[in-house]
Amino acid sequence: MLHATQQRAVAGRRPFSGARASNRVVAHAAATVATSLPTVDVQFHQPKLAGVTNEQQFKAVIKGLVAQGKFPPQLEPAWDYFYDNYKKAVTSSGVAGADEKLVTQVQASILDNVLNQAVNPYTFPSFHTRLIEPYNYYDFGQRYVATLIDFQNSVLGFRERFDRVQELLDQKHNVVILANHQTEADPGVFAHMLAKTHPKLATDVIYVAGDRVVTDPMCKPFSMGRNLFCVHSKKHMDDAPELKAAKMETNRKTLVAMQRKLNEGGTLMWIAPSGGRDRPNANDEWVPDNFDPAAVELMRNLVQRAKQPGHLMPMSMFSYPMMPPPKTVDKSIGERRLTAFTGVGISLCEELDVAAIIAASGSEEKEQKALAKAAHDAVKESYAVLSKAIQDPAFRATRKEFTQPWMA
Repeated sequence: MLHATQQRAVAGRRPFSGARASNRVVAHAAATVATSLPTVDVQFHQPKLAGVTNEQQFKAVIKGLVAQGKFPPQLEPAWDYFYDNYKKAVTSSGVAGADEKLVTQVQASILDNVLNQAVNPYTFPSFHTRLIEPYNYYDFGQRYVATLIDFQNSVLGFRERFDRVQELLDQKHNVVILANHQTEADPGVFAHMLAKTHPKLATDVIYVAGDRVVTDPMCKPFSMGRNLFCVHSKKHMDDAPELKAAKMETNRKTLVAMQRKLNEGGTLMWIAPSGGRDRPNANDEWVPDNFDPAAVELMRNLVQRAKQPGHLMPMSMFSYPMMPPPKTVDKSIGERRLTAFTGVGISLCEELDVAAIIAASGSEEKEQKALAKAAHDAVKESYAVLSKAIQDPAFRATRKEFTQPWMA
């Protein structure tokens, strides 16, 4: 959660006028804790947006941008939908301070960043380090996600295992988390679950990020607040055949950057070996998608080749009700955003005993499949218990491995 006052923003270009602003603009909104919303600062690049505090004003801004040719008209209904369902999620949460002003300021800050990217686009390198000044993109993302987390029904699973992760990192060991992936908000969820007990894990983790999070105009500002290794997933490698060679070269550079960081030691990486977000199965149940053996094997090779010791640890994540993705994988950019106020959680599994898992495999292909299956099986088993602990308070009360440190 956000506890410190956020840094002030230096204004960037102003899509409203085409001129560069010189003043720093800060408005006041809120960041969620368990039951109330203390005031913190919201940063803005565009000064006009700092004064937008209600739905009527916000939607008038969108209409004005469309009329001026500075906002695609086909996206106006999509953003109206986004605003309306986000407002419903936040204002019906029952959390003190979750009102229309908060909703509008958060939405205005998102619009502010999307507009800023339109005139001052950021290109992600193979290894991106989170940007926190002069504009704090990390706090920007954490604020938005916080308004959608029901902290009273969220859980951290096996806190002591995260203690162990921090100990290993302090000893210059590397740790790679092999997790299922459910929503665009997962980095924010991960950080909120660990902010109270393991703040360095929350801020220093490096996510292996695919195409969408560094190209989608809505995703980019949130991604700028995270440490990222940028890759092109196999699912989207052939979307544009003419770009395939360039994508493969980017992946090569990213692998070099990964190996360099692992050689330094003390690196925490998060990867979704499924290659994307979970989708509901035939019974409309959300379960961790299968892990790609090649992705798990790549992480094993990188860790084993590093100059410092390394560890592979599966982790389950529950977050899909917050921002459920489309039920099918869509190659196009600009998906419709649906949001909800919900409990979320993460739960760390025991470290994989790689040698024992692959000992009787008999071939390289079987080794890869065995390791991916072991990781996926651990995540599936953990996810089943985690999801029940979040959705069933009575069950949660019987399970000591789940804690709520933000409630203390």
